[in-house]
Amino acid sequence: MQSDLPKVCHPVGGRPMVCAVVDACLEAGCQRIVVVVGYKQELVRDALGEYGDQVEFVVQEEQLGTGHAVMSAERAFPESMRDGTDLFVLCGDGPLIRSQTLRTVLERHRASGASATLATSVIDDPQGYGRIVRDASGAFERIVEQKNASPEQLRINEVNPSYYCLDAGALFGALRRVRRNELTGEYYITDVFELLLDEGKTVEVIDAVPPEDILSINTLEHLAEVDRIFRARKAQGTRLEGAR
Repeated sequence: MQSDLPKVCHPVGGRPMVCAVVDACLEAGCQRIVVVVGYKQELVRDALGEYGDQVEFVVQEEQLGTGHAVMSAERAFPESMRDGTDLFVLCGDGPLIRSQTLRTVLERHRASGASATLATSVIDDPQGYGRIVRDASGAFERIVEQKNASPEQLRINEVNPSYYCLDAGALFGALRRVRRNELTGEYYITDVFELLLDEGKTVEVIDAVPPEDILSINTLEHLAEVDRIFRARKAQGTRLEGAR
């Protein structure tokens, strides 16, 4: 990004991009927002200062992967608070996220009685994304990362954009069994879903994320494109409100 600023603090629509993720969660009815911070955490805290006590923070002391980041949040959800609690696990650098998508995922999650639900996206060019592998009946089997995928799996166009909804008890129980990846030394949140399946728990999959919403932001050019889309949506929303 040619900057020392944490990615989630880069502006989209005139505000730090992580604000758009928090807004979507609040609009979807989330009762608590817990943000995992680490590198340059003071900048992320400042970026979210406008929310006051609507946002809580937990610190990931070491950056050891996505699974480790969620492990760091466990202290915010003691055992007494986990019964019947569903959690979204989301990334702070996806500002095109929609509150309606989150509502759709939560509805499917609860209707199916699943321990975990993944929202997926079907895109023309899945390069770089984890692929969603389903069994012969169409049920979720596993997520295969690009670097580990077979030639056949690389042809799968259904990908993992990292929109997860999980039962709190199932999530933190499975996280305790996640092992470090031998190549990277990191803990991956994606390992949780296979562990839950191995326990006989239900993992639901729903193709709910529009392809445009998962545009990656890894360069200033990407940032400009996402900003353009974000502003166009806001303008369209304002016009629709004015027409009522």
